[in-house]
Amino acid sequence: MTDPSKIAVAVVCSSNMNRSMEAHNFLAKKGFNVRSYGTGERVKLPGMAFDKPNVYEFGTSYEDIYRDLEAKDKEFYTQNGLLHMLDRNRRIKKCPERFQETKEQFDIIVTVEERVYDLVVLHMESMESVDNRPVHVLNVDVVDNAEDALMGAFLITDMINLMAKSTDLDNDIDEMIQEFEERRNRVILHSVLFY
Repeated sequence: MTDPSKIAVAVVCSSNMNRSMEAHNFLAKKGFNVRSYGTGERVKLPGMAFDKPNVYEFGTSYEDIYRDLEAKDKEFYTQNGLLHMLDRNRRIKKCPERFQETKEQFDIIVTVEERVYDLVVLHMESMESVDNRPVHVLNVDVVDNAEDALMGAFLITDMINLMAKSTDLDNDIDEMIQEFEERRNRVILHSVLFY
């Protein structure tokens, strides 16, 4: 089995708030070298009205977002779970990060919805080739709510644990994905791209 800290993993959702952070938390606790990102233009969180989300720039600290929502309506944002989520996030890292702005390289990138997967693949294909190092981009669909994010984090951690057992991921990954899909009754999108 490969040492989990030797596998560089990124988990990507839209705003780097819920699904990617829950999986980031799980994978970090298992010893993986993990980072998390969003692909959106800005970070969007539900507001008090459906058509009035709270919008922040990537790089705004989780602490500042927490304080902003707490000042707007502590009871409302406690009841809908956002303050709890932000409290977890600020213990993991400083702020939401945008995938398209990172220079880091990964062995595996996991996205949580097809739209995010498409944006990651598009970004990777638009980059100048650096050293032809392969990266496996995988998508596991996860609904964007607290309960499904928790279940998604279990699934993603299970999948990455399976892949960590490989001594030759590039050759073994297709078989591993098939095994995971059958065992978990999930469809996994997979692309191999290069840095």
